[in-house]
Amino acid sequence: MRFADIPSDIILIIVKYLSAQDIAALAQTSKVLHSLVKEYGWSIHVRCTSWPLSWSLQKSFAVWDAYSIVRYHTLTDHHWAHHDCIARPLSRKWSGKLQPLLASNASRLFVGAGNTIYSYAFTAVKPGNTPGIQFEGSFTTTDRLQARRDITSMVTVPDGGLDRTLYIGYHDGALECIQLPFSEPGQERVSLDLATRDRCQYYGDDIVESISTADRYLLALSAGGTAAFLDLSAPSEPPQLVDLKTRGWAAYVSAQGTPGYAAFGLSSSSPLVVHDIQPSGLSEIPSVTLSSGSTEEPRKPSAVYGVCGAPPSFPWGASNQIIVSGWYDGLVRVHDLRADARKTSYPNGPGALTPVLAMYDPWTFEPNYCVACGGGSSSHIAAGTARHSVVALWDVRNAKGGWSVHGPGNDSSPVYSIILESSRLFGATQSRPFVLDFGPDSHEETYPPLHFNHREENLRKRDKSGIGFYVTKYSHGR
Repeated sequence: MRFADIPSDIILIIVKYLSAQDIAALAQTSKVLHSLVKEYGWSIHVRCTSWPLSWSLQKSFAVWDAYSIVRYHTLTDHHWAHHDCIARPLSRKWSGKLQPLLASNASRLFVGAGNTIYSYAFTAVKPGNTPGIQFEGSFTTTDRLQARRDITSMVTVPDGGLDRTLYIGYHDGALECIQLPFSEPGQERVSLDLATRDRCQYYGDDIVESISTADRYLLALSAGGTAAFLDLSAPSEPPQLVDLKTRGWAAYVSAQGTPGYAAFGLSSSSPLVVHDIQPSGLSEIPSVTLSSGSTEEPRKPSAVYGVCGAPPSFPWGASNQIIVSGWYDGLVRVHDLRADARKTSYPNGPGALTPVLAMYDPWTFEPNYCVACGGGSSSHIAAGTARHSVVALWDVRNAKGGWSVHGPGNDSSPVYSIILESSRLFGATQSRPFVLDFGPDSHEETYPPLHFNHREENLRKRDKSGIGFYVTKYSHGR
């Protein structure tokens, strides 16, 4: 029997297990199979394939046909495999040296820098173009520039589809829920009315270092090591405060599975700990300590500056039990909470879970300020490092073959915050937000127009893509 004589319903069942390349080859074998693939095959592939959540693509993908979506992701994965991207600043250089934060939702990318929130809207485009990003406006949280009023943490929360609500932490210890007002497109430095803001002071004057959300939970961590655990479905209830008794840097909360958990990055001899979420609230005692993997005793103090989870499409499976962390010693470590057999007991302390994977750049051991997962084939881990606006990247399928990218402008600055999608990495240095775009079909109008100074214009002329800055990439494979 010829393949073309097989009933269509059987062929469509087989299509579920084929790659995009195999489906494309199948469509070229006959007119009948070409029509079958065009009408059903690509749609089946989209439904059966999981890609990392990409907020900046959602509006366009909602109106694209299945073939265009598969084409975009296939070319994106190819670019990732060949380390092929363009770098583009999203704004002019800020005055002064700031420590910006990023947050995103289905409609916008937000950049918090100093006392200003910059809003970038995601736009929908026709197939054959890259989904766009346009500057929407900026908002100021205070009329005076004061370091004590700087934004130090930021996250988006659901608000019924408006996609304009943020929780923001400040240097002075305040935690604030803000709904950004509607404004004229491109309007800058709009003052936020106090009526649109709900301000709380849980930490005294201690810095709000990190905020994380998952489903109805919000977790905030102060520099002094106090965690505030809130249930957003019960706004009248006071938060649960948990004293971690050491310097706090990063918080990550996961509500999936039973129980959910909160992971904290600290400065300590045990700098990465996990607390379970019980029906009564957040456990005050860690359920497990995640170690560096060293068996030295006593354990040396260290710090964890960035913590995140893995997307459901991660090569290791759709599990919330994978925790990725960026450490002061320059390593990015991956722990799997399912790996109980790897727990190690210490003579003078509790057992700890050792990492299943540790990655680093052997040419430099700069601290990692932030981490994120996603990228091509959902298999990449990115880390924002402490100097020269370097983003380090690894593919967990070949973790020894890491590589790095200098962000646009080569600022002598840490990369303070990153968001990694399937085709884009958003980042921010002390001078500007930027994007590394691995997708196809990018052009000048994809991003906000910029006015460069003389030095930046010279850098821009060196860029082969013609739409951004020259990108320096190098491999750090071991």
